[in-house]
Amino acid sequence: MGEKLTGAQILVKSLEAEKVSTIFGLPGGQVIPLYNALYDAKFNNILVRHEQAAAHAADGYSRASERAGVCIATSGPGATNLVTGIATAYMDSVPLVAITGQVPVTVLGTDAFQEADIIGGTMSFIKHSLQIHNPNDIPAVIKKAFYIASTGRPGPVLVDLPSNVQTAEGEFVWPRKLALPGYHPDELNNLDKLDEAVSSLEKAKRPVIYAGGGVLRSHASKQLSAIAKQLNAPVVTTLMGKGSLPESHPHVLGMAGMHGTPVSNRALQAADVILAIGTRLSDRTTGSAESFAPKAKIIHIDRDPAEVDKRIVTDIWLIGDAGKILGTLSKALTAKIPERKEWYTFLDKIKKKEPMPQQAFPGAVTPWQVLETLNEVTKGDITLTTEVGQHQMWAAQYFRVEEPNHFITSGGLGAMGFGFPAAMGAHFARPDRPVVCIAGDGSFMMNIQELDTCARYNIPVKVFVFNNSCLGMVRQWQELFYDNRYSSTLYPRDPDFVKIAEGMGASGLRVEKPEQVEGAIEKALKIDGPVVVDFKIPQEACVFPMVPSGGCISDMIFSK
Repeated sequence: MGEKLTGAQILVKSLEAEKVSTIFGLPGGQVIPLYNALYDAKFNNILVRHEQAAAHAADGYSRASERAGVCIATSGPGATNLVTGIATAYMDSVPLVAITGQVPVTVLGTDAFQEADIIGGTMSFIKHSLQIHNPNDIPAVIKKAFYIASTGRPGPVLVDLPSNVQTAEGEFVWPRKLALPGYHPDELNNLDKLDEAVSSLEKAKRPVIYAGGGVLRSHASKQLSAIAKQLNAPVVTTLMGKGSLPESHPHVLGMAGMHGTPVSNRALQAADVILAIGTRLSDRTTGSAESFAPKAKIIHIDRDPAEVDKRIVTDIWLIGDAGKILGTLSKALTAKIPERKEWYTFLDKIKKKEPMPQQAFPGAVTPWQVLETLNEVTKGDITLTTEVGQHQMWAAQYFRVEEPNHFITSGGLGAMGFGFPAAMGAHFARPDRPVVCIAGDGSFMMNIQELDTCARYNIPVKVFVFNNSCLGMVRQWQELFYDNRYSSTLYPRDPDFVKIAEGMGASGLRVEKPEQVEGAIEKALKIDGPVVVDFKIPQEACVFPMVPSGGCISDMIFSK
């Protein structure tokens, strides 16, 4: 018989066995025993100010480190506060382990104080859930949770731990093997149409490679680069695929979709073959399903067969890990690929004819000026996170990402409040690398309390607030499609972000003139600690180009 430990102690030892380096959480009644055990943990235990921030921070940690992030919350409201973060990780296929306290097993189902069925509540947007009733089961459950979260199509896993299981005694025995009947992600492979895919690519005259977040999740950037060179094909990305190839790469045209570059959208619509890799072919990228890529044969590579033909009916599909399939595809390609002078001439003409539109605001700070200056000052050598809104799209349009996983954003769920805590997580994943969060004033206010967390732990995140005193993206839609009826989008007064930052122990800077931009960015990056830079931008600034919701991606709006 081994040493007797409490369930809480066994959980901590299990996390240590998984080589967890940092967790994010907030204690409450049903996790007091767990937090008592965490007092002696060998890893970082970051106390946040809100559980939603814990989930987003764990998500940011995961995306920056390529390992499962961990967040902890108590039962009831603590657990339900994790929901937005869990859904965000699910939509973007991010490995996450969420550990929630629960009322004792003896009172489950009685509406006990702070009881909530978090397993039932998250059922539709979680990869797997486990509730533990015996402390001896904790090691195997934790090992399963991390394995399931990180394999196949990654995603969040919930571990629900009643408080009496945390205090009950058991033994820590780390399992050598996992028994997971019915879960065999490596067996989800189907290359039956490989020959057809090879033939189509070799015959293509106007091919486009369409890279999504699955390229990053599969660590397939090298294979993507090789196949792009081998096919001599241009590459467009989804929002989630940004950074899958260096954006200075001559083959990369930029992001496609609702706010994509004109040349990316035109390329997709003119293509005769599209090689779509690790993408859900979502509505924000393809626009109207009926009008998307009418001339193209679509080859869809994805590790999740549920994504095939979900929105866009494809011609050829290959199921499995993106990197492995691209490697197999590369070996199977034998025909000599032409120079494609006509295709690239066509694309170059679009670049010249339809450059990225920028509204003129003489004497004002513009978001593209800030992002282009940030590029120049840092040479792109930072991790950039974003909140959600206009600033997110400007960041995707104007900030060049040169390495995988250095651009972190909430794509599928589009969760405001994500970017700032995600930046905190990214710092702990890569403490050697500067982290900048691009935020709007609306999004930043949703988790602004985490400035205190940054100050307490001296997390040197820099938050660049694009402050237009409104909910910018909704205001833009109201201007363009709702006759300027600004219902509940304009703020008649601004919080003083500089004073808030200083009041929470961070540094604050304000920028109101174009000539102040470069100096403020350089100063912020030199400060050893958290900094908020309040960039006052015009309320009338819009994100262009823009494709109306449900429209064809070739029908772009370039100005008001």
